[in-house]
Amino acid sequence: MRFMIMVKATAQSEAGEMPADDSVFAAMATYHEELAKAGVLLDASGLQPTSKGWRVRYSAGKRSVIDGPFTETKELIAGYTLIQVRSREEAMEWARRFPAPFGEAADGEIEVRPLYELEDLEQSEAIRRFRELDTTRTTTR
Repeated sequence: MRFMIMVKATAQSEAGEMPADDSVFAAMATYHEELAKAGVLLDASGLQPTSKGWRVRYSAGKRSVIDGPFTETKELIAGYTLIQVRSREEAMEWARRFPAPFGEAADGEIEVRPLYELEDLEQSEAIRRFRELDTTRTTTR
């Protein structure tokens, strides 16, 4: 089972402010090293502020591009960690160990959600095509 641990953005992360000292990065490095040693880490990265990004909005069959920044900080993601574990309980244990994303003295929040697996979806020709893509991706690494 794959889970995404999402670090919720703050006004400071959206401003591109980095922590004042290396303690946050050190704690994150230690945590991610533990994930890697346990064989559950798939990917992890911080995201640049939304001022450097954009959204594509779909409406009535048309697409429009909206440049950042986006103002609703509580709805934004500052980074993520993707893990693969055996159960929801194991994912929860790893999430409980996640370091305070902006330092122990700063407010912060993470959100954890399972990813859909192809087996979770009703089988169809389209899902079969996705399964073939997944097989191709894993055999070419």
